[in-house]
Amino acid sequence: MVSGLDPSVLRAAREKAGLTQHELARLVGAAGGERISRWELGASVPRPDFLVKLARALDIPTLRLIHIDGEVPDLKALRLKAGLTVPELAAAVNVAVPTYYAWEQGRWTRLPAATQIESLARGLADTVDVVAAAFQEARRQRLRRGQV
Repeated sequence: MVSGLDPSVLRAAREKAGLTQHELARLVGAAGGERISRWELGASVPRPDFLVKLARALDIPTLRLIHIDGEVPDLKALRLKAGLTVPELAAAVNVAVPTYYAWEQGRWTRLPAATQIESLARGLADTVDVVAAAFQEARRQRLRRGQV
């Protein structure tokens, strides 16, 4: 499984907060408890900005809502943690959307220039070391899935 929302963590955090699905939906500006239900069942996934809203409403770190495939967050996990879509992050760091997609999917032959990694770190509100490790993790996951 690639990085993304962990439905069971969302449900457990909501229940621990003592909120119904409808109450949580109202707090995050979602269109009703049905949407929260679909997220908790894994039938659909919230937009990245909703991950941030959910974490705030549940008073937990955003990264706790995200399933990380491995020990180190990959680029997708960092982007979701920041509450950004691919086009938003690509625009913020001044790279083409297909280029960023390739990075996130581990489809790169060499690391981007240090200036691009620094720009990504600023866009993701994380450190250069964490972003560099996320690149390596994205590549590791791709190789593990046999997608060279």
